[in-house]
Amino acid sequence: MNINIKGPRDLHMPQSKKGNPELISSDQLVDLSDLLNVLWRGKWLIGSITSLFIGAAFYYAFFVSIPMYRATAVVILETQQESIVDLQSVVGGMSGDTTAVNSEVEVLKARSLIGKIVDHLQLVDDPEFNSSLREDAPLQGLKNYVKGWLGMASDLEPTLPADIEAQRIRDKAISTLLEQVTIRNVPQSLVFQISAVSPDQAKAALLADTIVEFYILNQLEVKFDATEQATSWLSERVASLQIELEAAEAKITDFSSATDLVSLEALNGIERQAKELRDRIATAIESTDTAQAKAASLAAAQTREQQVTASGDLQLKQFLPRVVNDPAIATAFDTRFAQLKARADLEANRAVQQLKALQDSVAAIEIQITRQNQDLITLQQLQREAEASRLLYEYFLSRLKETSAQEGIQQADSRILSKAVFPETPFAPRKPLILVVGAILGAILSGAWVFIRESRNNTFRTARGLEAFTGEVVLGQIPTIPAAARKKVVEYLTAKPTSAAAEAIRNLRTSLLLSNVDNPPKVIVSTSSLPGEGKTTNSLALAQNLIGMGNKVLLIEGDIRRRTFNQYFDNIPLKGMVSVLAGTMKLDDAIFREPGFDCDLLVGEKTTTNAADLFSSDSFRAMLQELRTRYDVIIIDTPPVLIVPDARIIAKQADAVLFTVKWDTTTAPQLEEAMRLFRDANQKITGLVLGQISPKGMKSYGYSGEYGTYVKYGRKYYDS
Repeated sequence: MNINIKGPRDLHMPQSKKGNPELISSDQLVDLSDLLNVLWRGKWLIGSITSLFIGAAFYYAFFVSIPMYRATAVVILETQQESIVDLQSVVGGMSGDTTAVNSEVEVLKARSLIGKIVDHLQLVDDPEFNSSLREDAPLQGLKNYVKGWLGMASDLEPTLPADIEAQRIRDKAISTLLEQVTIRNVPQSLVFQISAVSPDQAKAALLADTIVEFYILNQLEVKFDATEQATSWLSERVASLQIELEAAEAKITDFSSATDLVSLEALNGIERQAKELRDRIATAIESTDTAQAKAASLAAAQTREQQVTASGDLQLKQFLPRVVNDPAIATAFDTRFAQLKARADLEANRAVQQLKALQDSVAAIEIQITRQNQDLITLQQLQREAEASRLLYEYFLSRLKETSAQEGIQQADSRILSKAVFPETPFAPRKPLILVVGAILGAILSGAWVFIRESRNNTFRTARGLEAFTGEVVLGQIPTIPAAARKKVVEYLTAKPTSAAAEAIRNLRTSLLLSNVDNPPKVIVSTSSLPGEGKTTNSLALAQNLIGMGNKVLLIEGDIRRRTFNQYFDNIPLKGMVSVLAGTMKLDDAIFREPGFDCDLLVGEKTTTNAADLFSSDSFRAMLQELRTRYDVIIIDTPPVLIVPDARIIAKQADAVLFTVKWDTTTAPQLEEAMRLFRDANQKITGLVLGQISPKGMKSYGYSGEYGTYVKYGRKYYDS
């Protein structure tokens, strides 16, 4: 399993990178085993920090933390309650739905309810709920004083009036109690578990039981207050309705006495009489019309024949034939007709008078009916208003009696299932859990620290990581030479030819010579990024090893500014290469050999001439050409690349360039910049040397078995 690392890279032209180059491979991938190796390399740090956290957790769990006890009381909501009497309650029971259950949970956590418990149990006088009464209060005062002296915000609060201060303390006690109380509804039920926590076992049980008792008492108080308020309101309402009813009935009485009101039955009789009169009027109209018509026809008759026809009188019919011949008959005829005509006129007048009398009677009766209808409507309206007032009055009177009867029989909507049990063992702290959390936290933090440290480390610990970062081959891996001083280095390598350091130098020598088999390098430049990376020690060790092969070797001190050879040898001459280049001293006179070291030495010397100009001169090139004819190998120990340009100038005259990188010290940016300088000058580095490798460090980083063969498996071969 591989993990991608962000950022492009060129094997031969390294770019700037962040993080540990040991984690960067040639294909920009990090193997998971590398990450595990990082943890393994930091196992001692991880173990130490984890142990520290476990110890701190153990100390906290067993010596610092205060045992806390939890007591739980259980109540249940009563959604169906049996009534002692069949009365409609002012306050109904709980519905039992989710809304009601959640509402009851909030009621249990209400500050008003908790405040009653604080007052009842006088918790403001309990140090557990009043921090100002605790024994550490003086320490808190000292802490506030120190904070004030340092200019930090202190925990002191401004002085308040006594009543406000008392209220503040009470509010804090309520908040503290709320923090120590847990309300839980058992899923799919109407059961509530009220748990209280306290370092005092008895107090925990007392708090839980008191909360339950006050919760049920609060339900009763709410119902009692509602009933009492309803009773008071109903009493006022009944009194008001009674007054309204009495006023309505008085209106009926007054109206009845002020009007000639008949009953509804009598009114119906009058209406029947009016109907009869209307029927008689219709008949009278017909009679009147007939009488008037007959009188008109008699008045219109001119001849005796017309008179006989109009009257229809039998006697006139008998007189008509004799009228002409008998005057007496004619007189009798006229007299008879005149009587008939007078009688017809009288009957017509009488019919008209009777009709008018009937019409006047009907009009009077209709006026009476209209007036009595209006009075009856008014009376009925008054009666309805009175009846409505009577019904409302009777209803409210009944509710008043029911509500008054309920005041003594109210039931709570909850009942206690079980009281709090005296806790025998503390529920907190959970010591095993604290230890486990401490161990996990320590492991996570230490592991994170190891990864952060590893990711921020940009040095080199293995040849593989160095080659992956630079794209250059690592010719040698040189461990730290266990010499007491630099002057003892040559002595150690001579005395310990089979040591790990000596074998590492031989590997370097072999790799260097095999780098170009057909034309082995003759002039070798040894350099590094910065001072102190071991390039001079590697130069001396390589020179001594080449001498062991029968080569004639010359070691030149190219760092004429710093002059480090005097740290390795005692008899360093004052004159050397500078005098030779200046022509004031012969080459043979400048070359010397230190006792116990079979390699020829050409040291530097102090000069006012610029070193870069000196190595760029034709005299230096000519000197190297002459030395090539005298020696098999010439090793030039040059200054650091990032300090002065001398190494790059000298490298132009060399056959090979050995670049020393100090193990776990030289950073990636330093190495990258040094190699960039060589690359810009079109100079190629022959190979890298990973020097001053610490065997103990390699082992601690977990490289002893995989990379450092001279550390683990090489013990059978090396004599260090």
